[in-house]
Amino acid sequence: MEGSTLTRPQPGTDSARAAPSPGERGDGLAKIVFALLCVGFAIGFFVFPTYPVYDSYYSLLWGRDLLHGNPLVFDGFRYPTEHPLGIAAGAILQLFGSWGDRLWVAMILAAFLVLVAGVYRLGRIAATPLVGAVAAALLLTRFDYPFLAARGYIDIPYMALVVWAATLEATRSRRGVPVLILLALAGMLRPEAWFLSAMYWVWVSWKATWRQRFVFAAIAASGPLVWASTDFLVTGDPLFSQHYTSLSAEDLGRQRPLSQLPSAIPGFFKDLVKLPVFAAAGLGALLGIVISPRRMLMPIALLLAGVVTFLAIGVAGASVIERYLAVPALALMVLAAVTVAGWTMLSKSWVRTVWMVAAAVIVLAGVAYQATHLNLSRFDNELRFRGQAHTDLTSVLKDPRVQAGLRCGPLTGPNHKIVPDSRWIADLGDGKVWARAQSYRDPDSKYTLPLQTKGVAIVVTSRFAIFKHAWTDAADDARIQVPPPGFKRVKTSRFYAAYVRC
Repeated sequence: MEGSTLTRPQPGTDSARAAPSPGERGDGLAKIVFALLCVGFAIGFFVFPTYPVYDSYYSLLWGRDLLHGNPLVFDGFRYPTEHPLGIAAGAILQLFGSWGDRLWVAMILAAFLVLVAGVYRLGRIAATPLVGAVAAALLLTRFDYPFLAARGYIDIPYMALVVWAATLEATRSRRGVPVLILLALAGMLRPEAWFLSAMYWVWVSWKATWRQRFVFAAIAASGPLVWASTDFLVTGDPLFSQHYTSLSAEDLGRQRPLSQLPSAIPGFFKDLVKLPVFAAAGLGALLGIVISPRRMLMPIALLLAGVVTFLAIGVAGASVIERYLAVPALALMVLAAVTVAGWTMLSKSWVRTVWMVAAAVIVLAGVAYQATHLNLSRFDNELRFRGQAHTDLTSVLKDPRVQAGLRCGPLTGPNHKIVPDSRWIADLGDGKVWARAQSYRDPDSKYTLPLQTKGVAIVVTSRFAIFKHAWTDAADDARIQVPPPGFKRVKTSRFYAAYVRC
């Protein structure tokens, strides 16, 4: 049963022309809050100068190679899987020189704001402006998401593209080309979008002409075709990413058999949105279906489609980690928002009043709990470390004695963690920087290298940094934190020390 939010003036009257509707007032307030949010993020960008995460730095490095005409190398020791659209963005950011990595973070933060707006819009279309606002607030307070943005994860623009594709479809059913274009772009960032494009193609083609079906199919196929073409041009194998990702997932212990995937999903959701929101989402789905089943179709469809794609990539042998459920978790936030603010979907009645009071009590209790249990110092330490570590590594690598050592041999770090950062800062090509962990691997592995004899060796010195950039894998030998024989220390900082031998 559909319920109106408030009684509206009759069309044609003066009051109807003068008084904005509740939805218009809600949207107006949302725009003001969003503008303030943008200002807050801009301030945070300068207060906490973070830098791209490991995977994103490789997109910048591959973009640099592409722009300079150097051969791209996708196969290396614990290299991440490439993302074609990420490489294209990395190539464009090379035009800004050494500012490219900071601008990458700015780009991802902007994508996160677009994602927040998309979640608000999806909740507003599915229910009311207040439901959309609560869903957006839940996204902002699930700190894993803004933390991904602050570290420049490519998952953020992927989620923004998918959510806005869902929002466009929710606005007008079988919208077609615009939705497919967004999903195609998303499919150049993460392969899960290929399944979403395929499912949407089936839906939108059901009542389309044959010409439209052909156009829809061409757009839907562009994501995997661009990815396969990139793999083929660089490696000669159009399925390189699938093969390489499966091997990497096995090496890192991130694969799970099909029998374990269903049981892993609830736990991952609880980690992403936390247990109260997860429980509220289940109740919100029931309430939304009772009040307005048609308007709940898109959040529920997004949830189910996201779970199906997660299962598909797990079956394909890719890594099974919680952030690959981040998109369906966004749908859970919208459904949880229905539990909190779904009373705005009802006409005035005692049911609406009781629901509103109960929701207010729950919100106040939740805010009080978070205020007494939230440890903001952890986030402050994590964010500041990102900037300080980059500054320290830069000061070490720019030291004249270290620069002289780089002319004698390669640069090494304990393991793979600081390899891309070092390559970016020192402007070094592929093969010029490697991990000492490669010297203590299975001698039959194609990634095993002899122990370094000349060049520069970076050792991580701070206890906090060691667990971030050195001892991150139980399989690594403890000797990776020891400089090779004959190397002398020439430069130290808070987190790193450089040893040189020529």
